[in-house]
Amino acid sequence: MKKLKIYIDTSVVSHLEHEDAPEKRKDTQKLWENIKNGHYSVIISDVMLAELFKTPEPKRSLFAYHINEIPYENIEVTDDILSLAEKFIDFGILKQKSLDDCRHIAAAIVTDCDLIVSWNFKHIVNPKTIRGAKVIAASEGYKDIIICTPTMLVEEANDDE
Repeated sequence: MKKLKIYIDTSVVSHLEHEDAPEKRKDTQKLWENIKNGHYSVIISDVMLAELFKTPEPKRSLFAYHINEIPYENIEVTDDILSLAEKFIDFGILKQKSLDDCRHIAAAIVTDCDLIVSWNFKHIVNPKTIRGAKVIAASEGYKDIIICTPTMLVEEANDDE
């Protein structure tokens, strides 16, 4: 069976060390182990790396350590990604101040990912954005994408065992 191609956003990496959310941290760590064991093909973008490396030390070094633990493909934001990201704003799915979140979603869609994995409930893992991503992907000729949390992915993996 083909590996799922997943896009992970900044919130996933940050939850590897989120002590005030122990369940989310635990599920994120399980997902990270599955990634390290080669269960998924991982895509990250230069948007995600820029966000991570804006964080102050010592978190920045810790995040860099975690990113270097896994195999991934790093993609740069292209004109196609920027154009698709703008559609999320044009259609009122997200606001201009959430452009980086739009870029995450667009990067995942344009690079043909199966899933976007995020803990960002405000802008990404919510019904309005999920519906919007489906409509925009379809209208622009891209395949459907699933937006989920690490917990959803870990629970699915556990069901397969």
